Amino acid sequence: MNAGTANPTLAELPLRPELVGQTPYGAPQLDVAVCLNVNENPYPVSERVVGEIAAAAAEAARSMNRYPERDALELRADLARYLGHGLTADQIWAANGSNEVMLHVLQAFAGPGRTVLSFAPTYSMYPEYARDTTSDWVTFPRRADFVIDPQAAVTAVGRTAPAVVLIASPNNPTGTAVGLETIAAICDVSPGVVVVDEAYYEFARAGTPSALQLLPSYPRLAVSRTMSKAFAFAGGRLGYLAAAPAFVDALRIVRLPYHLSSLTQAVARVALAHADEMLAAVDRLRAARDDLARWLADQGLDVADSDANFVLFGRFADRHAVWPSLLDRDVRIRETGPDGWLRVSAGTPAEMASFKAALADVLASPYATRVRTR
Repeated sequence: MNAGTANPTLAELPLRPELVGQTPYGAPQLDVAVCLNVNENPYPVSERVVGEIAAAAAEAARSMNRYPERDALELRADLARYLGHGLTADQIWAANGSNEVMLHVLQAFAGPGRTVLSFAPTYSMYPEYARDTTSDWVTFPRRADFVIDPQAAVTAVGRTAPAVVLIASPNNPTGTAVGLETIAAICDVSPGVVVVDEAYYEFARAGTPSALQLLPSYPRLAVSRTMSKAFAFAGGRLGYLAAAPAFVDALRIVRLPYHLSSLTQAVARVALAHADEMLAAVDRLRAARDDLARWLADQGLDVADSDANFVLFGRFADRHAVWPSLLDRDVRIRETGPDGWLRVSAGTPAEMASFKAALADVLASPYATRVRTR
C-alpha cells in the first residue's frame, strides 16, 4: 500500500461495465527525434507572436482570482470573423479542443437509447465519445477508395435513424474530403443532427468547398474546426463549431461552468489576430504532403488521396512490424486506420528526409517481403 492512499487495482474499482478492459486513448508519447504521428504543424510560432501570447497571458493572470468570462463571447466573435460566411458570435461555440466540442454535441443530442452514426474508417475518438455518453455507436463502410457513397449513406441513415451523424472532412485517418452533395444528401434524410468535422480543412486543396456553405440551408447541421492543426496551436487546446444559435444554446446547456479558462481565451485571441502568420506554413505542408504521396507511390505502396496534412499508405501484411522498425530508426508515425495501413504526418524538409530514409531502409531489409502485400 502506498503511504498516502489505498492502492486498489483497476479491476477492484466499480467501473461502468462498458469501461471494463478499456485503456486511455492516445498516441504513444516517446522521446524520438522525428515525430510524425499526431498531425501537428511542425513549424513553431514566431518569437513576435510568442511575445504577444506571453503578454496576453500575463494580463489574464492579473484577474486569475476571478472566474473567466463564462461564454467566451469575444473569442467567439473573433472565430466568427475568421470563418466568414456571415457568421456571428451567437452561431459559434468554443471549447478545449474539438474533442470537447464533439463531446458537448453528444451530451446534448445523443445518450442512452440514441445512436451515433459515422462512416468507417474514420476518427478513432468518435466511438469513445459515444461510449462516454452511453450512446449506441454504428458505422457503415466507405468505398474501397475511402469515399462515402451518397446513396449508401442515405440508406445507412434510413436503417439506423441516428440522433447524431459524424462526418470527418477531410477524414482522419484517410485524408478524404467529402463532397457537399453527399453531405446535403445525408442532411436531407437525417432525423437528428449532422456534424461535419473539418479539423484539417485548412490543408485541403484549392477549390475544396467547406460545409459552412450549407449552414443556411440546414438548421440541424454544424461544422466543427480546431486550432490544433493548421494554426500551430495544439498546445493551446481550442476547438470550435459553427451552427444555428439554437444548436449552440443546446451545447451551452451541457458544458461545465467556466469551461474555457481566462488564459485559453486570451492566447487564442492573440493567435486569431495573427491568423495569416499562424497559417503561414500551410502551403509548405500541402506541398510536403503531395511530395510524400508521390514518393510513397514510387516505392510501390498504395497511397490514399489526401486533403489533410498526412498520408495514409500501405498495404502491409504486418504493419506492426513496420512501426517499431521505423521507431528503431528514430522516426515515429501512427499505426492507425484499416488493417495493413499506416499514417504519416507531413513535416519539415529534414523530417521528411529522415522518414524517407528510414522507410526505404525498412523496405529494403530482409523481412520486407513479409510486410508488403505487393
